[in-house]
Amino acid sequence: MRTYLDFEKPVADLEGQIQELRRLEAADSVSVADEIATLEGKARDSLATLYARLTPWQKTQVARHPDRPHAKHYLSRLFTDFEPLAGDRKFGEDQAILAGLGRFKGDPVAILAQEKGEDTQTRLKHNFGMARPEGYRKAVRVMELADRFAMPVVSLVDTAGAYPGVDAEARGQAEAIARSTEACLKLGTPNVAVIIGEGGSGGAIAIATANRVYMLEHAIYSVISPEGAASILWRDSTRAQDAATAMKVTATDLMNLKVIDGIVEEPLGGAHRDPDTVIDRTGDVIHAALNDLAGLDRDAILRQRREKFLAIGRSIQ
Repeated sequence: MRTYLDFEKPVADLEGQIQELRRLEAADSVSVADEIATLEGKARDSLATLYARLTPWQKTQVARHPDRPHAKHYLSRLFTDFEPLAGDRKFGEDQAILAGLGRFKGDPVAILAQEKGEDTQTRLKHNFGMARPEGYRKAVRVMELADRFAMPVVSLVDTAGAYPGVDAEARGQAEAIARSTEACLKLGTPNVAVIIGEGGSGGAIAIATANRVYMLEHAIYSVISPEGAASILWRDSTRAQDAATAMKVTATDLMNLKVIDGIVEEPLGGAHRDPDTVIDRTGDVIHAALNDLAGLDRDAILRQRREKFLAIGRSIQ
């Protein structure tokens, strides 16, 4: 059963009619192919119209869609011989960040991926993608390993933010995020990050301070969630729509601001309607970026990354 967002109701009604006609055709052996084709055309046109003019808040809803492909789907389709590494060697394991070594297009890479989970059990297991300090310290350990063995790092970002619980704060959440961001900046090998869903605050940038940063077309990337910003600015979380617009959270906005380096086009109706296609497109973008960076030596890699982040905001009037 497909999950529809509130603004997709016109499409939901049309696709519901199509399903009813298909059940009627199967049960009574009545040919309604022409009617189905007509409704399919209307549904496709309605979907195209809706997605051509999505508001920032609607894009936020798409980025959070429960059927959107998660990090584990990218891992299984794009990488081979993936060997997960667990623990930060200081406190314990964190399941919100999947980290390890594998092969991408046959070449060895280190992988950092934030996993939200897709049902109640896995969401609890992965803490809804919100990492505790040990998750970021594990990321640092893997990045240092990649640096030592000259392996590129690929990061798949999908988190509402780092976990804000008392236990995380007690174990040094802010320091762990800062150290992970520092490790990204010090990495002497190429790193490429893709925001595949939500890129929330320091929880995202801790593994996304990369030579190349890309976003899926309907992903979002921001310093705080729209609900959080609305609560702070207006003391009213229901004004999240206003906050999403003001914060410039969409891929188009961030491309214009030169915060990201490119946008991965999603299938019509969002990544959840055709996961394999969007994952393959993401793989092509990662492959092209790594090829572009492959000829650079350590100093050039460090310089390119540093200059990229220092340039953000300089052209804003």
